[in-house]
Amino acid sequence: MRSDFTLSVIIPVFNERLTIRTLIDRVRAVPIRKEIIVVDDASSDGTTDIVRAIAAEGDGDPMNRIRALYHAENAGKGAAIRTAIGAVGGDIALIQDADLEYDPAEYPSLIEPILSGHADVVFGSRFLGGPHRVLFFRHSMGNKLLTFLSNLFTDLNLTDMETCYKVFRTDVLKRLCLVSNRFGIEPEITAKVARLGVRIYEMPVSYHGREYWEGKKINWKDGVAAIWTILRCALTDDRETPPASAPGRRMRHAQRYNEWVWGRLAPYIGDRVLEVECGTGTFTRYLRNHALVVATEHDPHHLEAVRARFGLHQNIRVQEVDWDRPNLDGLHSERFDTVLCLNVLEHLEHDDDALATFASLLPPGARLVLKVPAMPQLYGELDRAVGHLRRYDRDELRAKLLRQGFAVEMVRYVNLPGLFGWYLNSRLLQRTAIPGMQTRLASLFLPWLRLEQHLDPRWGMTLLAVGRRQ
Repeated sequence: MRSDFTLSVIIPVFNERLTIRTLIDRVRAVPIRKEIIVVDDASSDGTTDIVRAIAAEGDGDPMNRIRALYHAENAGKGAAIRTAIGAVGGDIALIQDADLEYDPAEYPSLIEPILSGHADVVFGSRFLGGPHRVLFFRHSMGNKLLTFLSNLFTDLNLTDMETCYKVFRTDVLKRLCLVSNRFGIEPEITAKVARLGVRIYEMPVSYHGREYWEGKKINWKDGVAAIWTILRCALTDDRETPPASAPGRRMRHAQRYNEWVWGRLAPYIGDRVLEVECGTGTFTRYLRNHALVVATEHDPHHLEAVRARFGLHQNIRVQEVDWDRPNLDGLHSERFDTVLCLNVLEHLEHDDDALATFASLLPPGARLVLKVPAMPQLYGELDRAVGHLRRYDRDELRAKLLRQGFAVEMVRYVNLPGLFGWYLNSRLLQRTAIPGMQTRLASLFLPWLRLEQHLDPRWGMTLLAVGRRQ
């Protein structure tokens, strides 16, 4: 196993004086360089004094740096985890309960998918075949019900959402905006890593469950709270990344709409494609069978996600480019026949300069394929929040393409129904985030969008444009 990393072990603890020392001794015994972050959640049974003593004892051990944090009032497991996240300094972070139900000796197998580059988050599943103490049937059915409901809304296929063992690349963990205080933290973490679109793995773990007389704390009320958390996360806007990147993430949920857009553009796209700011790869995946794809991006989180997603595709190269100040080293020699620029031009400070740059990368006869927000009259709070500098009129966009040496093959308004939703959210309600449920409902308008293909509407939320380099 690699040794060039540090594992941050987050241990929320409340009234576990009989187990906390044994647990930390087992964590220390794992032969990995670690920082151990213990958050005492205002224990009242003497746990706090034991934690203070353990923290003092660990000061001289370079393999096991211990940091203890303390809550003045009991706030719950979720609140303790949030406190610990601010102190995490390792490369990988792992959540460990303070009882003895989970075995720290399994850390190496849990972190291996992350170290090998296959995963960003790992769940340790009690239901994948590891040894476990036989206990309550109703509890196991409750866990499976909660996992089923979570999977239903996140579209994951986890076997154990309620597991304690959740392991993260630290940069992923720090992107989560968590608000749950108690055991609702489990479905909330699950929902928010699902929204990020990161790679999630499950690994089997053993489970040595406790009975209530031994100190088990979770009860039926926490199950009800977990159901509420699952629904809340499904119905409310996510906040784990800046607003400007939220539309691209939410568009992953509008798969049928994306497929319709791709169907309109695919006839104009050649075999050697330069994709301008690919985001998380929503449209890059449609290019997987093309001879050469250079997917460019500037956001570091998106870059890492796309590199992980398409790392095995030899024809797809991911390259960092800031299109406001582009460094085009190596791109002029690639003989592109298509530049694909979807929902990007409106974010660039100098859009005419960007169009000129695209033209310089294309030989005569090659195409520029654009998708931009339409109708300046719609510009409002939502545009500002997501980083739109402008919206486009059809004649204006046509003129811009002509000035840069493109023969215009198509400029069409599409998505007339979306116009009304954007006006409502951005101008009337002055929202700064796209409601997630509205994005999911986009597929309901597909019959109208198909009808639009046979019409030439004079308005629409979006403009699709194709220019051929002269």
